[in-house]
Amino acid sequence: MIYCVEDEDNIRDLVVYALQTGGFEAAGFADGESFMRELALRKPTLILLDIMLPGEDGISILSRLKKQKDTQDIPVIMLTAKSAEYDKVQVLDLGADDYITKPFGVMELLSRVKAVLRRYLPKGKEEEIRIGEVELDLKSHRVTVGGAEVILTLKEFELLHYMMDNMGIVLSRDKILEVIWGYDYGGETRTVDVHVSSLRTKLGSFGDMIETVRGIGYRIEANK
Repeated sequence: MIYCVEDEDNIRDLVVYALQTGGFEAAGFADGESFMRELALRKPTLILLDIMLPGEDGISILSRLKKQKDTQDIPVIMLTAKSAEYDKVQVLDLGADDYITKPFGVMELLSRVKAVLRRYLPKGKEEEIRIGEVELDLKSHRVTVGGAEVILTLKEFELLHYMMDNMGIVLSRDKILEVIWGYDYGGETRTVDVHVSSLRTKLGSFGDMIETVRGIGYRIEANK
């Protein structure tokens, strides 16, 4: 079941119809209040959440979802008419898995929904990967730096795992988008840069182990 929280009737109806046509169960809600009531009764597999809503806005709802244990692991794609980079960075920092800027096409919507739903962690031979003081545990889904746990979003965790699993290898932005997001973002490689910047900040003094390779992408090196 996919929930779509969108106050504009024509957009909400179109999204629900497109999802149902694409083989998904879907339900629409015009505001956060009705959405939260249904959420208490039945948890969806994914949420499409508009930023601009009557009453409580989408950013506030997203923040609530990611703070509650029973909803924090539900993937969320934000729908927004805003194109400002700040809004995109804000929802990603709060834990959104993706965002779609209006107006968007039905095929783009379905592609992004499928990409989020088929997300998986690359399978490595080891359940724990360690580079210097940074340790990533696949089984417990935890990252520690110098023994202290660092809280990452799911996308940040996947990105760090991918880079650590390929230590010393230069990974292009396009390749990172393909592996971590599961499809071509159409040149929106800024998404990678935003997540790398966030990772560096959260890794603290060890953030500089993620090296920028000018004009190409990133790589992780030990002893940075």
